[in-house]
Amino acid sequence: METISGHLYDYPKYYDLIFGSDWAAEFKFLKAGFLKYSTRSVHQLFEPACGTGRLLIQFAKSGFEVAGNDLNKHAIDFCNRRLERNGFKPSAYVGDMADFKVKKKVDAAFNMINTFRHLPSETIAEAHLHCVADCLKSGGIYFLGLHLTPQSPPKCATETWSATRGHLSVVSNLWSIAIDKKTRAERIGVTYDVYTPTKQFRIADETVFRTYSAEQMFDLLVKEPRLRLLDMYDFRYDIDSPIDVTADTEDIVYVLKRVWDGVT
Repeated sequence: METISGHLYDYPKYYDLIFGSDWAAEFKFLKAGFLKYSTRSVHQLFEPACGTGRLLIQFAKSGFEVAGNDLNKHAIDFCNRRLERNGFKPSAYVGDMADFKVKKKVDAAFNMINTFRHLPSETIAEAHLHCVADCLKSGGIYFLGLHLTPQSPPKCATETWSATRGHLSVVSNLWSIAIDKKTRAERIGVTYDVYTPTKQFRIADETVFRTYSAEQMFDLLVKEPRLRLLDMYDFRYDIDSPIDVTADTEDIVYVLKRVWDGVT
């Protein structure tokens, strides 16, 4: 199989096939979360680092007003073309999830699948939280999902997904190469094996995620007092079953509420 070294986000068609097919559980969870936690009617949504817009398009189809940003132009173009095909405004734009402003404050925001860990430093992670707090109306809700680094060895160091749409199939493999807890960096290897009727090839990439223990994440969240932690969930996305976090917790979704200067 031919191997191409490339940035996986530069191939939004394949990325969206793998991750876009798994939107339903998150979508249902977020809608239920809006009802459970928001003190206002939720209509305007923003997704920092929205990628191909796999969730934005579903919310747009459900009557929400959506917008998002992402650093990757290929992903943004893919997202906007899909929005337009379905009769919606192309409301995603190229932008940094740690340095953005919105024209109009929103009712809720979300970042669900570990993208937050691409932010390389504590200062930049804080900047992201400040931007989110700035973009939310008072009482607005932010859902932030990521993988924590547990105190004990991770239960799973590899993940595999596969998806097919028409004559296109993609198999994705992701594995942890190494974790340096001192520098808080985890090297991640990823491949996409792409199969079409006429060819097959592999796209190989390597990226670095910043690591967070449960304690480190709590320490970070308190640095933005306008975002108050309400509850936490795991990746089962069961809105009726918030979790208690321990040093060995891995998958987590934080539910944060925008308060005014730390006061409800």
